[in-house]
Amino acid sequence: MIQDIGKHSYDRSYSLAPAQERDFALCYRGGRVLLRKVGTEWALPRFCDFPETLRPDLTTARHFFALDGVGCYLCDPDPAEDALSEGWEYCSYQMLRSVRPMEVAFAAITGAQLDRWYKARVYCGRCGAKMRPSGIERAMNCPDCGLIEYPKISPAVIVAVTDGDKLLLTRYADRPYRGPALIAGFVEIGETLEDTVRREVLEEVGLHVKNIRYYKNQPWSFTDTMLVGFYCDLDGEAEIHLDRNELCEGVWMERSELPERENDVSLTSEMIEMFRIGEK
Repeated sequence: MIQDIGKHSYDRSYSLAPAQERDFALCYRGGRVLLRKVGTEWALPRFCDFPETLRPDLTTARHFFALDGVGCYLCDPDPAEDALSEGWEYCSYQMLRSVRPMEVAFAAITGAQLDRWYKARVYCGRCGAKMRPSGIERAMNCPDCGLIEYPKISPAVIVAVTDGDKLLLTRYADRPYRGPALIAGFVEIGETLEDTVRREVLEEVGLHVKNIRYYKNQPWSFTDTMLVGFYCDLDGEAEIHLDRNELCEGVWMERSELPERENDVSLTSEMIEMFRIGEK
């Protein structure tokens, strides 16, 4: 999955240390992130990689996290797209599903989550005063009313509904991703994760489930989410009643008919593959 970066290390520790020339520069513009193409692979740009006239300001860069001991900093303002030379590209977040090596994709999309959060916390949601970065933790503080805001992380479930050797596959109705999916949804106030599983399955496909079993979780920065995966069994009738606002398709597929794993970045893809090969 996208957070599985092998021998590489991700250090989320908060730091006030200023950016250095060899640190990574994270630049975001219009739902895209700036990367460099090095041979056949992608790389995060370092401050020293930029031409002098385009180099982001080291003094205003904001520390996000570290990758393999190298600081990753948000740049603001970021370089204009038309000023970049060949080999530099603002890549869409959707494209990050296929960017390799995986540590580059993971750092780029994790930074995007923090970038969105900081840009949405310029002003206090309680009193309207301008927020200030905390000097001791990753948070935004209101100097007037004292409100403290932490990065947004929304819990959600991914649900693989099974009926013997059949798995329920769906397709989203209105999202850029058009591949096979499982039932998914955000946890609501007052719900347990298991309650969310039951509610989402009933709302989206009109089915009841039982024997809910935790599988694995995944940080999913594309939607500011912590995904929690569950397998469960059909309880009762198997006739599907789609919520057309959420899904455009819902079908039962035999284990032997399931497509091979589509990608190696998502919890959904891994859960489908585990069922296909008979390990779930």
